[in-house]
Amino acid sequence: MNGLGSQQSRVLALIEKHGSYRCETAPEQNAARKLNGKGIIRRDMKDGFLWYAAADRAPSEEGGEGGPDAPETGVDRLPQVVEATEIAVPRHDASDLLATVERARKLLDDGDVIAARMLASVAYDQAKLVAQYGERFKAAEKLVSKARQMQADALLIETRAKIGIARQWDAATEAGQTLKGRPKSVPNENAFTAAEAGLTRKEIHEARKLAAAEERAPGIVERAIQARIEAGLEPSRANLRAAVGTSSAPKEDRGNNLYETPIEAMHTLIALEQFASVVLDPSCGRGASSRPLEDVGYTVSLADIEDYGTADQFGEVQRVEDFLTSVALDGHPDIVTNPPYGALLNRFVAHALRVHRPRKMALLLNLNFLCGFDDDDRNFAMDENPPSRVLVFKRRLPMMHRDGWDGPEATSRMNTAWFIWEMNEAGEYVGPTEIRRVDWMDYMPAEQAEAAE
Repeated sequence: MNGLGSQQSRVLALIEKHGSYRCETAPEQNAARKLNGKGIIRRDMKDGFLWYAAADRAPSEEGGEGGPDAPETGVDRLPQVVEATEIAVPRHDASDLLATVERARKLLDDGDVIAARMLASVAYDQAKLVAQYGERFKAAEKLVSKARQMQADALLIETRAKIGIARQWDAATEAGQTLKGRPKSVPNENAFTAAEAGLTRKEIHEARKLAAAEERAPGIVERAIQARIEAGLEPSRANLRAAVGTSSAPKEDRGNNLYETPIEAMHTLIALEQFASVVLDPSCGRGASSRPLEDVGYTVSLADIEDYGTADQFGEVQRVEDFLTSVALDGHPDIVTNPPYGALLNRFVAHALRVHRPRKMALLLNLNFLCGFDDDDRNFAMDENPPSRVLVFKRRLPMMHRDGWDGPEATSRMNTAWFIWEMNEAGEYVGPTEIRRVDWMDYMPAEQAEAAE
């Protein structure tokens, strides 16, 4: 296009073709800002990476189509509500979306992983919006499911393309053809940057982990995505990373998610909270939580899905049971435990509150448990039955290494907290939730505190 650079022309062509486009790499954002300065395109009011042609009406706060009554999610055009039983979709109709997915698939099959990833990302975002609109306007379930399936297809193509880009990047790095600094600092004209590869360095790192997961268990990405569809849930990028385990050890290494509770966490809890004389630890592991409780006079009932042979102070060996299918014990004892993290955590917490209904419960959780809105069990535990207190460790706890780990000891990257649920006199968990910052060093025995320093 006359007066436009190649990157600007490409961005503008994608916006004109699809109605909107997310500029996620630095070169794309730079080109988009230049086009915006010329009045050719405009940025979404809420999503700084999403751009529209200037002639289109993006959501705004000026009233009319883009006014206060518009849906909160940024799209290039507002939906047309056809009938109460039909999905409210943007004017990118389902056939256009399906065609976009198929074009991305064809590009991937042809080996053009960068273009496939870009187009699949567009399709993913559009399908996500269609599904959101469908849910918001109470569309027929089969239409929402169809949108989610297209989102799943786009996610699978995008993920495979990312893996392909990461592999190409690694091959180029080995050949000395990648740049870490400014282009002019490297004389080889065949070298390229991560941005030109279509991914940030962080995304390349994540894609490597996805590739490693696929090598360990071929087809795991596709199975993880399809499992979300079969469960009637959104196949999102975040859930894919969680399901595949690219943010932690692979599933075969994690086993039953036994990460022993740091003694520092137990000293803090015992100093700040009091429980009934009999306490249930339903994920007792090897006793890291129960032993400190017993040391100060509590009787602890032990159970775990795995048979660790852990015994209490009286020599009684733990029960072997799946907490998710367990029934409440007589007396509904208080619960203190470090539950298994991962895909089952939300169900674990919700089951404790629904079925066991302890007078008081303390769970050692990632601080991120405060967040999230798209899981019914998480909402049940945090909104419908909110905790009374959250004791946030302002100093990170020592690293919880998985059971059997004999590798190098790492420092923790996780912020954790004790989440305390407590019934009121009416037998309800009602909150409000008090957030309190604590330092475990303040509650350590003197000799251990000196050693920690």
